Amino acid sequence: MARLFGTDGVRGTANKDITAELALDLSVAAAHVLAEVGEFNGHRPVAVVGRDPRASGEFLEAATVAGLASAGVDVRDAGVLPTPAVAYLVAEQCADLGVMLSASHNPMPDNGIKFFARGGQKLADDLEDRIEARMRADWQRPVGRDVGRIGSLPDAADRYVRHLLSVLPHRLDGLHIVLDTAHGAASEVAPRVFAEAGARVTQIGGTPDGLNINDNYGSTHVENLKDTVVRVGADLGLAFDGDADRCLAVDATGALVDGDQIMAVLALAMKERGVLPGDTLVATVMSNLGMIQALGAAGIDVVQTAVGDRYVLEAMKEGGYALGGEQSGHVVLLDHATTGDGELTGLMLASRLAETGRSLAELAGVMRHFPQVLVNVRGVDKAALDDNAGVAAAVRAAEAELGDRGRVLLRKSGTEPVVRVMVEAEDGRLAQQLADRLVDVVRDELTLERSVAALD
Repeated sequence: MARLFGTDGVRGTANKDITAELALDLSVAAAHVLAEVGEFNGHRPVAVVGRDPRASGEFLEAATVAGLASAGVDVRDAGVLPTPAVAYLVAEQCADLGVMLSASHNPMPDNGIKFFARGGQKLADDLEDRIEARMRADWQRPVGRDVGRIGSLPDAADRYVRHLLSVLPHRLDGLHIVLDTAHGAASEVAPRVFAEAGARVTQIGGTPDGLNINDNYGSTHVENLKDTVVRVGADLGLAFDGDADRCLAVDATGALVDGDQIMAVLALAMKERGVLPGDTLVATVMSNLGMIQALGAAGIDVVQTAVGDRYVLEAMKEGGYALGGEQSGHVVLLDHATTGDGELTGLMLASRLAETGRSLAELAGVMRHFPQVLVNVRGVDKAALDDNAGVAAAVRAAEAELGDRGRVLLRKSGTEPVVRVMVEAEDGRLAQQLADRLVDVVRDELTLERSVAALD
């Protein structure tokens, strides 16, 4: 049976995969498991619950709150807020757990359930496995005074805004910024915090109706943002996803500035201020070689992890690092947040523009992108990838041809019978040629028929 929890909570089609019954059962199980491992320290537990504006979030939130209260947990309902705001409030309120209902950048029919432990930290894999195993188990239900009470947190947004403004290194006075809030969780908070930081704000994708989240707006659909930035003559644009835990940018010319470029700008700024521990950035194996080379030239090391923000976060904590993230715009600033925070990322990027007086295009130009070719090879035996001599030889040959002018990465999908082939090179044509060659080898060597025949 497939594991219920993915790399970022439980996610699927709302009212089909993610049902009210599942939300209630998961909430009860989470309360019991966290109590068993000492997260509640023997006292009456408190939870902060928030959601993005999807229509399905309304009934899923009701089920989640009911499950927690029935298990004896007092609930503080934060309403519609970004995921990083809920994580922050768990710590700020000294709560024992948090729950965020969102499917992030996924389309509206999806939804998800994400848990936070004390301090706003993501749950470890073993705790998620224990929660899943505990679902629908028999339990002693509290009665009378022991049932949980449900209340609101009416100033939740105010608290989060104050936090963001308190860590801003430089005000944004004089900047004109277009914010694309994806008709999502940041639709009210983001324009407010950027305006209070001094920026002139133009907002698009800011009228959530429960049905339009991520619909042609946000970090996965930046075309409207590009057009608007150029049309209104803004200094930059920022695009968030549905729950605002990631951020991409657009410069004044309408050119996209991705997560690698944002991390490069922030890393250099933090090194300059002496707040980049170990002069090190943590990124995934998918980050562009151009970023790694540019930061290396500036005396900044890059530690690379497997794809997934949880692996970035683990490496940051293990090494005591403060900055990490992914090319997709999921950036973690660990001195100020426990998870990726799109608004915090956008504020820090805009602050650097205001501080230096330089354009985003100039700042992002510190690195140049090596052309990347990524091909998903489907219908192959991904389990045989690591031990296949033919594939290994083809990779070595491609690496020898590239030298220090590029790199090759083959990795297995975590959810599909897919091998991902990525080639990066100074010359885009060479990257495409080598990728095509490797794809042919993978298809030939790892066909399911050949793997079955080998077993016979």
